[in-house]
Formats: sequence, C-alpha cells, structure tokens
Amino acid sequence: MTDPDLPPEAAEWGHGHVTDHAGHRMHYTRGGRGPTVVCLHGWPGFWYDYRRLRPLLEPDADVIALDLRGFGGSDRPDLPLAEYTRAAQAAAVSSALDALGVERAVLVGYDVGSGVAVQIARDTPERVAALVLGNPMHPGAGTLALEPERRGEFWYQDFHLLDMAEELIDGDPRAVRAYLRHFYGHWGERQPAIGPAHLDAVVRAYQPPGAFRASVNWYRAGASTIPAALAARNQPPLPPVTVPAEVLWGEADPVFPPAFAAGLEATLPGHRLTMLPGVGHFGPLEAADDFAAAVRRVL
Repeated sequence: MTDPDLPPEAAEWGHGHVTDHAGHRMHYTRGGRGPTVVCLHGWPGFWYDYRRLRPLLEPDADVIALDLRGFGGSDRPDLPLAEYTRAAQAAAVSSALDALGVERAVLVGYDVGSGVAVQIARDTPERVAALVLGNPMHPGAGTLALEPERRGEFWYQDFHLLDMAEELIDGDPRAVRAYLRHFYGHWGERQPAIGPAHLDAVVRAYQPPGAFRASVNWYRAGASTIPAALAARNQPPLPPVTVPAEVLWGEADPVFPPAFAAGLEATLPGHRLTMLPGVGHFGPLEAADDFAAAVRRVL
C-alpha cells in the first residue's frame, strides 16, 4: 500500500505518460489491482488530490489518477480555448484511457474533475461503470450560483478571465502560494487532512512559468460554473446521465453548499446522495474513507 504522505515526485506512485488523441502527453500515476478506478482532480489541484484515497483503494482496485490537460505533469499546449472545454478535456481523458488499455472504469471526480467525469459518462456511457462525485457541478447548482447573494463566492472565476490574473500570479512562487493558500484555507474545512505539505506540493505544481495560465484555461473556455450557467439559460436542458452514481456532498463547502444539491436528479436521476458533515470542498482529501466506501459500493 502506497504511503499517502509520500511527496508527489516519489517513484512509488507509479508515474507514467501517454499521448492523447491530439498528440499531447498526459501524466498519470497508477497502483493497485482489480477493477479500474480513474480519479480526476479539481482546481486548484492535480493528481495528488487523491494521495489519501488511492492507498485505501489499492487492495481492491487498479487506481489511475490523471493530470488533466494543462495541469500537473501533463502538457500545457498553447491551443485555442475550445481545446480546454469540458468536452475537450473529456475527449483527452478518454483517449488517454484508450492508450492505457482501459475499456471501462469507475470515474471519481470533484470540482473540475466532476464536470469532466459527467461529460465522459454523457459522451460514452458504455465505458463508465459508475460515477463517484464530490459536490458535483450541474445545471441546478449553476442556477443557484447566479443568485446575487451567492455570486460573491465565485469572484475568482471572473478574475481568471482577466489578463491581470496571469500577470500577477503566473511564474511567481510567492504569488502562487498566497493565491492558492486562500482557497485551501477558505474552501477546506478539515485542515489537518490537507496539511501544509500538501499545499507545498500544489505550489510546486503551479509555480513553473505557464502552469497557472494553463490551469485557468478551464475558466477562460467557459467550462466553469458561472459561464456554463449563463450559457445554459439560452439552451435546452441536456438529457440525463443514467450511469450509476454515488454523490458525496461536503456540508461545510462554502462555494458549493448543500443547497446546491437541489435539482441534481435532473442530471443524475439514479444517484445516491450522502451528506458529509464537517467536510469542505476537498472531499477526496478531507473524507478519503467516505470516498473509498462509495467506490467499493460500485466496484
């Protein structure tokens, strides 16, 4: 069983790269044996979001934790923003799984990763055995996020659209640390489960020149909560995703509070919802045992 406190650079995590359908490298770590579980991280994060969950699953599953395009050890190609949308990220993940020989898997995701996981299940349901999601994005949550009394929590999504964001932060280790520390402090409830060493690892991943800029392409491509909610107002509702789904909701998440679970049945009609008291936004870190139990229920 892998030690969850190993730094992300440690060889014991089983690092590798594959090439996606567009010729760009995607980084992953892999360990364990059994049915395949694929873990998709959030922002601000990278595959290391799953350092506490992976060891719990290794006795029962083949666990792959990917870096999405533009994040962590994956390539940060200078592409049109259309190549960083939810659909484009889903296509890149699917092609990476093809390269890894994975035909079907349980997808685990939260934050950005939940949006990508749901998109994969929508595009290719036959390859998704089940979804395990933390505080997932969905149209009902987007509608609530647009309400004036809630809109302030999403200031960072507007900020990420500005050139000023990368001018102030990209490539500056001190600025990266100060900025990301805010989110881990404000969004995370169980701080000991996250820990200063984890923040150090995230800062190392985001501080190289171009790394922060690439990470906010998700927002600039219109894939995040607020732009997606604004666009959805003029579009017909999407059909439901019918694969089995376990949803775990951190009740102490200030950006996606429990009220945002309302309407989730329109997207995931067969989901099972578990509320997690005292858990914030970073579910796989803060409540790894709960996530492991949910994955085992669908293996």
